[in-house]
Formats: sequence, C-alpha cells, structure tokens
Amino acid sequence: MFPLTLLRKFVAIFFIVVAMAVGFNVQAAKESGKPKRPPSVVKVANVVAASISDPIEALGSLKANESVDITVHFAEFIRKIQFVEGQRVAQNDVLLVLEDAEEQALLQEANFTLQEAKRQLARIKAIAGRGDASQSVLDERQREFNVAKARFAGIESRLQDHTVSAPFAGLIGLRNISRGAYVAPGDVITTLIDDSAMKLDFSVPAIFLSTLKTGMLLTATTRAFPSEVFKGSVATLDNRVDPISRTVIVRAVLPNPKGILKPGLLMEVLLHANERRALLIPEEALVPKARKHFVMVVETNDGVSRVKQRQVSVGTRLNGKVEVLSELAEGEVVVIHGADKVRDNSEVKVVQAIHQSHQSQEGDK
Repeated sequence: MFPLTLLRKFVAIFFIVVAMAVGFNVQAAKESGKPKRPPSVVKVANVVAASISDPIEALGSLKANESVDITVHFAEFIRKIQFVEGQRVAQNDVLLVLEDAEEQALLQEANFTLQEAKRQLARIKAIAGRGDASQSVLDERQREFNVAKARFAGIESRLQDHTVSAPFAGLIGLRNISRGAYVAPGDVITTLIDDSAMKLDFSVPAIFLSTLKTGMLLTATTRAFPSEVFKGSVATLDNRVDPISRTVIVRAVLPNPKGILKPGLLMEVLLHANERRALLIPEEALVPKARKHFVMVVETNDGVSRVKQRQVSVGTRLNGKVEVLSELAEGEVVVIHGADKVRDNSEVKVVQAIHQSHQSQEGDK
C-alpha cells in the first residue's frame, strides 16, 4: 500500500494534467472559431509602354538667322534716307542714297566719250571695208572704243554704289546717322536682321556627344515670355570640344513666326536625347531595400489576388513615373499604395486601379 502522502501527490498531479488538457482544448476551440484574417487592401496601377527621352538642360543665347551692319563702300554725304527704324523691308529695297552729282557728271562725260569712240570705230570699219584704211588704224579705234566702254561701266558701277539696298528681307534696327551726314566705310548706319528664325547656341558636356545628332528636337523658354514654349531642332555641332570646360557648342534653330524672339535673349534649353519606347510605373510602386528596388506584382488566379515580390532595374525618372528596365511586362499590375503592409505571396484586395497615360514623356535621370 502506498503511503497517504504519496497518494495525495499523484491525485494532485492527475487533476493538474486534466485541467491543462481541458484548457488547451478550450483555447483551440476558440482559435478555430476565429474568423480568417482579411486580405490587405491595396491600390494598383498598370505597367505601360510610352515614348520617353533623356533630358539635357543648358543655357543658351539667341542670334539672328542672318545679321548685317549696313555701311557704305566709300566716303560721301547722305542725300536721302529711305527706311524707318523698326521697319520690315524686302530684299533689294533701297535704304539710303548718297550724294552722286560728281559721279553723274563723270558718267555723262564717259557716255559722250563712248559714243564718240563708237562712231569713230564704225567710220573706220566702213573705210577699211573699201581698203582706204590700214589695219593698225582700225585696231587703234577698236582699242579706244573698248577703253571708253570699260570706263563708262566702271563709273556706272560706282554710281550704283551710291544706292545702298537691303541684302535680304528682314527687320531694320536703330538709325545711327541723319540725312546730310558724312559717312565713311565702316560707319554703321543701321543693322538688318532676318528674324524669321533664330539661331540658339548653347554648350553641352562632351559626355553627351554620342547622343547628340542633327535634327534632334528641343524646347526653349525665356523669362521674357514665361508663358511661351519655343520648339526647335539641332542644326549642327561645333567641330571641336573646349579643352577647358570639356563642352561642345550646339547650334539649334528656333522658328520665330511671331517675331517676338530677339538676338541676345538668354534661353533655358531642354534637349530631348535618346528617344525610345520604355515601360513605366508610378514611383510609388518602388520598394527600396538595401540599395535595390522591388515591386509588388499582383497576380490573380481563380478570383484570388496575391502579390509577388520582384527585384527590378530602373532607368530614367519622369514626372512621378520611373522607367523599368527589367522583370516587368506591359499590362502587368503593380501595387502603388499598401505595399508596406503585404508580404510576398500574401493575398490582397484591389480597391482601385490607376491607369497611366501612354503619352510621350521627357524625364530626369
């Protein structure tokens, strides 16, 4: 027979074990009766394909498409001014006329000499035809005629230089002289520009040489016209790289149909390089981890949506969007809100889908 004390210990242990078993069963019953945890709520967006480009920003200065200082060929007094400051002129329009009284007299004298030489030559030719004049006399009269003709042409050309005309159509600048003033070669009377288009010169780091090509599109803005965006294209590149700044000068052409752009204006240039088709997602879809980028891709099977974590490579960043270089396909769905609440392969509930625009984009690295 067991001692009474030992029996009491066995009875106590028995009741403790029974109580623990009952407690575990009750707890298991409670847990099995709990409702299943609901899926996390997320917002998503589609992966879209769009045309994008890498931006190159620069500052540039405008030059007129054509520009010339209006001056004279020789020193003389101004007789007539036939332009108004700020006037638009056509090619060959007369701008001013110099005093030409002396040249007119010389031209008249040269004309008389030419006509006389012409008559003498005709008379000698008639006599020589009858054998009454020697060949040497005929040659002398022919020489005199040629000299008179050349002198007349020279004075006539010099007389034409007394009239200064517009070499091309354009806009006249400010006038620097008055009628009756004495001007000499090199004196700038006014300037004439062709402002139908503007040349835009700007410097670009030489590292972009491989992407710079003639015909590339660009946009330009200026504080003078803050609401205007001017579009143009690259016309040419300089033939050398500056050894100090390591930049190359790019010349673009901006159409100027309104005539509001002026030479010397400072322009902010945005060049669209490396144009291409790319896959885009909202920046909110990126989940950075240890200098890597991940996205949560929503996959739906049999009505159940689950997220799959994928590591992606990114490229150009746009206005709220980012270029994806790998691991995604057009049309796939990525989480943009709620990614921090889900784990790989967890079930989710999509409450809103955001459809991105397919328009062309220009981005920032």
